[in-house]
Amino acid sequence: MTGTREENTVQREDVLEHALHVLERVGIASTTLEMVANEADYPVKEIRQFWPDTEAVLYDALRYLSQQIDVWRRQLILDDELSLEQKLLKRYQALTECVNNQRYPGCLFIAACTFYPDAAHPIHQLADQQKKAAWEFTHELLTQLEVDDPAMVAHQMELVLEGCLSRLLVKRSQADIETARRLAEDILRFAQCRQGGALT
Repeated sequence: MTGTREENTVQREDVLEHALHVLERVGIASTTLEMVANEADYPVKEIRQFWPDTEAVLYDALRYLSQQIDVWRRQLILDDELSLEQKLLKRYQALTECVNNQRYPGCLFIAACTFYPDAAHPIHQLADQQKKAAWEFTHELLTQLEVDDPAMVAHQMELVLEGCLSRLLVKRSQADIETARRLAEDILRFAQCRQGGALT
């Protein structure tokens, strides 16, 4: 029985990973259960045992992605080799690596909020939770840096990141990531100057 459960878990994660590839490539609106089954090389009938429709697999794929991002953030927080400033800007390096591999995972949460605008919808709520977690991550690091008004600075930095992800949905340009990174650096530098009294 244990072996069967482990096999099912592996299959589910495999399907969800392939689902993310499809979602990133063709978008939420165009993705179908049949596309996911074809990408994962599983019969549609077998896929339907876990997910009866496309919305069900979309929800689980986003939840799976959210868990991966949460683990990445926790590991980053615990990385003693990076400064707080480097940790704050590390997401842009991760984005660059994703785009180089033609992956656009963070964009899916932006797209999900747009495609499911009802705040009560489970997929919208899941995407919104991820956005809040991103803000809390930024706010925690800014608080450790003791910048002036870390909440406001966190909002500014997250706004830049969300703008970058929104642009990537359409343009998929590496240049937009670099522009966003420089903006984030400027916001951080400005906040640190204000903290040090250089702007008073």
